[in-house]
Amino acid sequence: MTVASKEQVVRDVIDAYVDAMNRGDIERLRQIFAPDCEIQGVTGTGAFEFAASIWRQLHGSLNMKLVIEDCVVEKDRAAVRFRETGRWTAPFLDFDAPTGNSYELVAMEWFEIGNNQVQKRWGARDAAAQARQLGFPVAAGPVKSKEGAA
Repeated sequence: MTVASKEQVVRDVIDAYVDAMNRGDIERLRQIFAPDCEIQGVTGTGAFEFAASIWRQLHGSLNMKLVIEDCVVEKDRAAVRFRETGRWTAPFLDFDAPTGNSYELVAMEWFEIGNNQVQKRWGARDAAAQARQLGFPVAAGPVKSKEGAA
């Protein structure tokens, strides 16, 4: 397989991932990820079921959607910058008083693809901005010194 065709496979897997995430289709995501995949994100690291439990909440509670803003592919790896949006309509994690507020933030994900599946995925998003926009009861704010200065 040529480098160009390998890179197209990676792009196809990323497109399938975004489509399945936006639909909240956990069974399709299960097909996209390798059985022994490793997924790292804001809430921790684990196998598919660990991530799937968080993804279910993201869709059922925050109505998350991803739009690819930039995607860089080299061989079997991809770095993707997303615009992530959503609206808090049901309890999420330990927060049980939905505000109905919407959010928009930047999310970055790194993928390693093998055998037409995601082998490893790392994700980082601006969770503090999300918390502030949604009105989580304890939103992260600027770090203050003991004297109260920002």
